[in-house]
Amino acid sequence: MTQPPHDEPTASSPEELRDQVEQTRHELGETVEALAAKTDVKARAQEKAAEVKEQAATKAAEVKVQAAVKAAEVKEQAAVKAAEVKEQAAAKAVRLKDKAGGLAHQAQDRLPDPVLETTAQGARWARSNNRALLLAGGAVAVLLLVWRRKR
Repeated sequence: MTQPPHDEPTASSPEELRDQVEQTRHELGETVEALAAKTDVKARAQEKAAEVKEQAATKAAEVKVQAAVKAAEVKEQAAVKAAEVKEQAAAKAVRLKDKAGGLAHQAQDRLPDPVLETTAQGARWARSNNRALLLAGGAVAVLLLVWRRKR
């Protein structure tokens, strides 16, 4: 307890003295509580654990949000790449089709006319008799399966 400096007036009445004593008791009680709280290691450890737990939960939530953002970015990048690859594949298919068409024209130019006429007749016959060709193809497939099974 601290003593009042000598230059300060002391209580002039018993009522003021009681008020000063009550105030001093109140201050002393607060000081004792603060000291008790500092010496309560278990309570301080629990408070620190709760604080660390809260920080960890906050950090986990932040990481979760960051992961979701990154996943969305990666998904968008993958979609863009897929579109690019699809576009490149389509362009390559067009180039190959054009090249095949050019090779077909070159072959037609080099083949003799009787071969071209016979080929054209065969193609027309195949288009008009597609059911017969399908039946014949199916029969050949069945025969091959039977022959293969006997081996």
